[in-house]
Order: sequence, then structure tokens, then C-alpha cells
Amino acid sequence: MVDGTRTAYRTCPLCEAACGLELTVAGGVITGVRGDREHVFSRGFICPKGATFGGLSGDPDRLRRPMVRRGGEHVEVSWDEAFAAVQDGLRPIIETYGGPAVAAYLGNPNVHTMAGGLYVTPLLKALGTRNVFSASTVDQMPKHVSCGYLFGSPLAIPVPDLDRTDFLLMLGANPWESNGSLATAADFPGRLRAIQARGGRFVVVDPRRTRTAEHADEHLFIRPGTDAFLLFGIVHTLFAEGLVDLGRLMPYAQGVDDLEGLARAFAPERVSGVCDVPAGRIRGLARELAAAPTAAVYGRIGTCTVEFGTLTSWLVDVINVLTGNLDRPGGVMFPLAAHLRPNAEPGGKGFTTGRWHSRVRGLPEVKGELPVATLADEIETPGDGQVRAFLTVAGNPVLSTPNSGRLDRALAGLDFMVSVDPYLNETTRHADVILPPLDATQKGHYDFSFLALAVRNFASYSPPIFPADPGGMDECDILARLILIVSGQGASADPAVLHDAMLARAQQKSGQAEVSGDGPAERLLDVALRAGAYGLSLDDLVAAPHGVDLGPLQPRIPEVLRTPSGLIELCAPPLVAEAARLRAALDRPRPGLVLIGRRHLRSNNSWMHNVPALVKGRSRCTLQVHPADADRLSLADGQPAAVTSRAGSLSAVVEVTDRVMPGVVSLPHGWGHDRPGVRLGVAADRPGVNSNLLTDELVIDPLSGNAVLNGIPVEIKPA
Repeated sequence: MVDGTRTAYRTCPLCEAACGLELTVAGGVITGVRGDREHVFSRGFICPKGATFGGLSGDPDRLRRPMVRRGGEHVEVSWDEAFAAVQDGLRPIIETYGGPAVAAYLGNPNVHTMAGGLYVTPLLKALGTRNVFSASTVDQMPKHVSCGYLFGSPLAIPVPDLDRTDFLLMLGANPWESNGSLATAADFPGRLRAIQARGGRFVVVDPRRTRTAEHADEHLFIRPGTDAFLLFGIVHTLFAEGLVDLGRLMPYAQGVDDLEGLARAFAPERVSGVCDVPAGRIRGLARELAAAPTAAVYGRIGTCTVEFGTLTSWLVDVINVLTGNLDRPGGVMFPLAAHLRPNAEPGGKGFTTGRWHSRVRGLPEVKGELPVATLADEIETPGDGQVRAFLTVAGNPVLSTPNSGRLDRALAGLDFMVSVDPYLNETTRHADVILPPLDATQKGHYDFSFLALAVRNFASYSPPIFPADPGGMDECDILARLILIVSGQGASADPAVLHDAMLARAQQKSGQAEVSGDGPAERLLDVALRAGAYGLSLDDLVAAPHGVDLGPLQPRIPEVLRTPSGLIELCAPPLVAEAARLRAALDRPRPGLVLIGRRHLRSNNSWMHNVPALVKGRSRCTLQVHPADADRLSLADGQPAAVTSRAGSLSAVVEVTDRVMPGVVSLPHGWGHDRPGVRLGVAADRPGVNSNLLTDELVIDPLSGNAVLNGIPVEIKPA
């Protein structure tokens, strides 16, 4: 410590990369941020978002005290007043109409907090509602469903072994901007460069020439939403040219012959005209994947947010299986996080969907939740089971869900709404009560979700940097008090009783009597670590501020398989039926212009737009249009255009660029900060437009319920 300064180490909680930060702290504030050069996983890498960690936690618009809406305005109140208002608002609805009259929405930031990983599930159980929605059905549910059918568990998601692969094929992923997703990989760009440095290659398939595509050995444009056709063309070639070689997976896979039959209809020459990738190049990709010493196929959000998202996600891993690259060093592998244990033996109950259905549209439950695309239906449609109250825990569905203008209007008609959120944003402006948790500097951090998706096994815990605000409240306590309220124990019930009960259950289940940790989340984490695969403890992680390296990924088949057969089930009946639907779509007429989204390195959905350093410079919320389309439609660079879809319309500034392929336009998501009642001063100065005014809530991937946010038919003309 020099002149009152000190150094603190922290895992960045702002995206999935789990990078280590080195923070300079003085006078109770963070005065400097840089990458932790000794961190076992990130080795000093930092992106612009991580560099603003101090600014985000110190955002003056961030709520520090609860808010209650009175007379149409949100006013600051005490915590006791806020929870009393929740009690008065929620309990009569539950007592009159039952738990299903309350819907819950879980936003993306939940997976960035320990409380979200530990207390949200008990809260949903206490509510007793099946009207559960989350950001997963606008982002990643197809991958969960495909892995559920293939491996028996929706959480058994293999990740590319980036540090050892020779050939990487990426579809719909832009890690140079996103830092990766469903594949925790600090310095993803550096790992891609390392593939090239050791003589390997990586190929990007994307409707845009992204920053990742610019650095790739090859970029292939593809018609949005047609990745499944391309991938089936690769599968067809693997069988037709005798390139299938499962290697050590042969005893553990069933359905190979059925898969060959499904692929016959998708010859490269047949699918080429649909996906706009030359047939010869499709065959070439198949040959390269089969010939490479090690190879991995990785697909992300662009392959999930489309009509055939689950089928596309399935085909990604089908190819990894057929080339012998699943569960193989240098291929795609299953991480094992420190808080988890391997299964004793393969086999289990397997995976199913449709245990219940949504009331209005009859959409099936998937992984315990319903598609957020039908949330507005459940609020607006009268009758038994109508949603009358709404609980959000983080997230901003008014900006992030399809036809969000309709959802915005629906929220205004609720009887009651409560939000656990640090901002008065486009969604929480509708809330009767807003409960803001402590900021990230005042609570511990461990990545329950992302460490289970890391491309190298490691563990890291970050203690609080500053003491808790004495007038604030930890998120564990907020969620615990909500649990006590909805379960009928009252607004004044002591959350410590619930904390102790949860700890006792965890200890009984794990057989771990010893426990350490200062807070309820820390104690639950300690129990999980002690019972986990490596026998660590919270004290071990506290003593290792740069993390604990647990080594490269190791083969886990057959232990990881939870299918009833204990095998990789390649052709589950729902996927076979969906392949038939894809086959029928070969002859569909193609729409004219279609809309896709895009990501920027300085933005993580909507919750980064109130930090000055992350929004400075030229506007990023532009409508990218290919020069040929701009000429045809009389659109001028820098001028507004009117964009219309079935769901809605908006005006956006045109950016003429050959980064998008002809017939494709691109608008980033997460903008539209121009709603009344919002308190986001920086964002309001650069509001942009909400792309989800155009996306269609009636079009979803049927197997997962995931929203279709890419490939939206639109009409465009000068505004």
C-alpha cells in the first residue's frame, strides 16, 4: 500500500469470459483497472468493458435504495416500506388467483451473480408458478435442447478446445466482439491467433464480415437462418465420401445409420441455392474437418436465434461426433467445474420437454420455462390463469424480447410488478417496487455458470472490494425476503432463517459438515466446493487471488451421458421430425430483405449503455445496408430509413457497407433508451432505436421456443 492505495483482484462480472482484473483502490473508490497478468486463465487480457468496471459500479444513475411508485412517480423508501409494499401487492393476488397469476422473468445478469445462481430457483419454487420466462429463450435455449437430446442433460454443453485444436469452424459467432458465449474463453481472440500461429486454421460462416471474420483464414457469407442446410450438406458429404470416423466414440453412439438416411436429402448441390454457399465449398469443409488432426465446430447466437435453431445446434455436435472430435483433446469437450461432481456412471432419466404448456398459445415448457415470445399473450389474454403480477430479476425484456413494443404496452396493464434491479430502465419503469442489490464491488463473486463452460478447467473466487453499504441490501437477502413473502411468512420474517435452512439442506445433500464463509452465498459455495470434483474449499480460493488452474479439459464420455441408454442418442424422435420440416423448407420461396442483429465489443445487451466510456464516439446504432441494396432502394448513407416488419416499424440511420451480404440488413440490439420515466442519463443522450420493435413474437424455433431474432423479413424505404 502506497499513499493509501491498495491492489485488489477481481473476476470481471460483465460478460462470459471470466477475465481477471487488477484494481487500484484509493479513498474508497477504484482509481485504476487493468488485466491481471498473473491470472491463471486470462493472463492479463482485458477488454473495454472490463476496463470500465469502476465506472459501472460508480454509475450515479445506479439505484442504491428501494423505490416505490406513488402517484405515477418512483420515490425512494426504506427497505421495510418496500417489502411491505411487495407484501401488499403480491399476496392478495396469490391468495385470490394462485401462484400462476404471477409470472417471473430472469434476465441475463442473473448468471453473473452468486445470488442468481443460488436463490432464484428457491424463489420460483416458492412462487409455485409455471409462468417462468428468461433471457435463455432469446439467446441460447436451442443449444440446451439439442444437448439434452444428444447427451441426456441440457447442461452438458461441449465447448471447443481452443488451445489444442488444429481447425475451427465457427458459425454465427463473433468472439472478437462478444468475447465468446457458451464457451468461457478469456482472450478468445488471442486463442484464435494461437491456432494460426501453430499452423492451424479457423473459418467463419456469417452473413456479416465481422471483426472475427476479418481475422479468419476464410470467411463465408451465408443467407441468415440457413445454417442447418449448410451443416446437413456437410453431414451428407461425410457419409457419401466415406469420411465418417467416430474413433473412440463408436461404442457410445447410437443412430448413426438413421442419421445417414436423414442426410440423403441434403446434398451440397441441393442446399447450396438455399444457403448461398457454393456446393464445392460445402464439400471442402467436410473434407477439411475429416482430415484435420483435430477439429471443432462451434456455433453461437446466430445459429440459435433462427427458425431451425435447435436443429442447427444439434448438427454442430453431430459433425463433431461423426469426425471423432467430440470429447477429444483439440475437438469439443465437456468442462468440469470445481463446484460440480462427475456422475458415478453413465445413464439417467434423459431429457424431455412439454411437461406443461402455455395457456394461450399452447407452447411447450422447455427446461422449466416457457418461451418469452408468449409472455405478452399471458398478460393480455383474460381468463383463468391470466398473469396479473410480474417479477423481474435483472434483465430488460422491453428491449430484448420479440415485438417488445407489445410487451411494453402489456406491462402497463399489470395489477402489480416488482423488480430486483439496480436501474430504473425501460422495463422497471413499470414496476410498483424496485429492489436494488449491492453493486459488484461490495459482494463476493464466483461464476457458477461460466466455470462449467470454460475451455480450460479453473476456479476463482473474488471477495468484496469494499464493505457493504450500510443502507443497502445484499441480493441474497433481497431474494430471501421475497421467498418469505410469497410463501406466506410475511415481509418482516428474518432472512437468516431461510439462509440457515438452505445451508442445512446443502450440507445434508453433500455430506459436508465443515463450512466456512462470511455470507450465505459464500457458505453455500464452500459446501459445493468441498463436495466437488477437486476437493477444494472457499479458503483455498481466497488464498489464490489469481485463481486455481485445474488443467486442460479431460475426456468425460461415457460418465457425462445422462440419456436413458447411457449413449449419445444421435436421432431423438423430435429431431428426426424437425429434419423432415427442414427438408420441406428446401423449396420455400426466399424473402427479399431480411434483418439480422449485431454485437459490439463495448456493449453487452442494454446494460452497458449508461457508461460514458462505452458509448463515446460515433453512433453504433445504424442500419447496415449493402451498396447494391442501397442503390436499388434509393437509400443514402447517413440518412434515415423507414423499416417495417409484420410486428412493427421504426426509423434508423443508414450505414452503407459491404460488410453485410446483399439482401441482408443489420441493426444492433439493446438500444431504444427514449422511453419516459427512465433514469439513464448517459443512455438517454444516445438512445438509438429498439431493433426488437421489428422482431416477431409469433415466429419461434418450435423445439426450444427460442425467439427468431435473425432473418426477419423487412421492407425498407427512405424515411
